[in-house]
Amino acid sequence: MALHASQLNIGDTHSEVVASNLTRTQIVQYAGASGDYMPLHTDEVYAREVAGYPTVFAHGMLSMGATGMMLTNWVGDGRLTEYSARFTRQVWPGDDLTATATVTAIDSIEGQHFVQLDVVTVNQHGQEVINGKATARIDP
Repeated sequence: MALHASQLNIGDTHSEVVASNLTRTQIVQYAGASGDYMPLHTDEVYAREVAGYPTVFAHGMLSMGATGMMLTNWVGDGRLTEYSARFTRQVWPGDDLTATATVTAIDSIEGQHFVQLDVVTVNQHGQEVINGKATARIDP
């Protein structure tokens, strides 16, 4: 179902759980898919003993990708025109992530309709891990 400008209001939100009990296996699978084998994400001993973290943690882009899944689930495939995110906190194995998009503007430019969104993803403690913005093409 496509989003329609006529059905949206500034302040509307959409939320989804985008990760539930994130596993080390998923983090390593992401490393393989992305080619990013930074030891902070894949090597427990390095993360603890060299870098001083309690364990490995997820790639920021893994969290951003999970958040992007919520966006495309809501606005539809091929409709995102812009998406940016800032990684604000590490995501650890075992974390649950919930992503929320909030409508901040609805625009019409040369007959095309767009929705501007603020995007926030939080962990199970309500701590922000992603803060971003997105724009999507929507139907009238």
